[in-house]
Amino acid sequence: MPTKARGAIARSPGQPVHIEEFMIDDPGANEILVRILASGVCHTDYGVKMGVYGSDGFPFLLGHEGAGIVEKTGPGVTNVSEGDHVILAWRAPCGSCRFCRAGKPNFCSASLNAQPRMKTMQGEQLNPVLGIGTFCTHTVVHATQAIPYPASLPAAQMSLIGCGVMTGVGAALYAAGVEPGSSAAVFGCGGVGDSVIQGARLAGATTIIAVDIDPQKLEWAKDFGATHLVNAAEQDAVAAIKEITGGNGVNYSFEAVGSAKTLEQALFCRDLAGTCVFIGVPGPGPTLELPLQKFFDLGGNLCVSWYGNCLPTRDFPMLAQWYEQGQLNLDGVVSRKVSLEETEDAFAAMERGETLRSVIVFD
Repeated sequence: MPTKARGAIARSPGQPVHIEEFMIDDPGANEILVRILASGVCHTDYGVKMGVYGSDGFPFLLGHEGAGIVEKTGPGVTNVSEGDHVILAWRAPCGSCRFCRAGKPNFCSASLNAQPRMKTMQGEQLNPVLGIGTFCTHTVVHATQAIPYPASLPAAQMSLIGCGVMTGVGAALYAAGVEPGSSAAVFGCGGVGDSVIQGARLAGATTIIAVDIDPQKLEWAKDFGATHLVNAAEQDAVAAIKEITGGNGVNYSFEAVGSAKTLEQALFCRDLAGTCVFIGVPGPGPTLELPLQKFFDLGGNLCVSWYGNCLPTRDFPMLAQWYEQGQLNLDGVVSRKVSLEETEDAFAAMERGETLRSVIVFD
């Protein structure tokens, strides 16, 4: 029997979201219906709403950081049961693509999603962001996108593991491979950047430099493990990082803004043979021009990190345990809790730099 749901729908680029009812068909084979408990408000959703990534695909059901309860399971589902509390992953390895066959499921090129099953009350097909759609009371996903977590843990904090926190922590642990006793610089201290800081701390880095142009975000960064702060609006970020590190530069740098300028700074604040990880989503258009000889002489690595190069079935439970043990600060990432009707207000607060993450919560 179809389920009536309610969610935040972006109907056209740059316009306010509409809070609407919509219908969801019963889950098919290997699919589940999830009642959403909480959903983080991520900058990527704002980009989708504004048409940053293109004007195709509207209307979108926004949201991709979600935690909820499994309400219905389709045929063949074995990894979760009705009543399970789950974090939703926007990448779920297929098990059969060239990367999965090579033992690299974190780079799966054919991530699993549910079939299109959500329509507006006017019969329009909804496009759930990143195959999930979590700014809503209910959504349908492929069963392998659902990772169980203990029901005793708070849904708001758990929802953030589903994207921003995992992206940042994974960038440090997996994309960069931060080593104990090393140094790191993080450009952009929003929810993802502060999660990079936490990942670097968990990996044993002893010098962690937070770089931003917002004094409030720099203050917040200290709560997550930053040992030094650099306000790039007031000083040359590369020079400041070099000074902090005895003139050498850092072993690892992370760009969590999506800007050519900050990526260049991240590249040239490194020590010899250092690693630079590009995390920020730039959208179409920006280009980077580099002095190749300088880049060559510095050596090292430049890589892109997608989703922290994570494997959700392995990593989501680990991050949940770290939170439970007090090693991972998720309470500090939750800046405010809002209702579905306050989605536009949450986007506005994010753009003003007032929050790390607003979280939409449902009763």
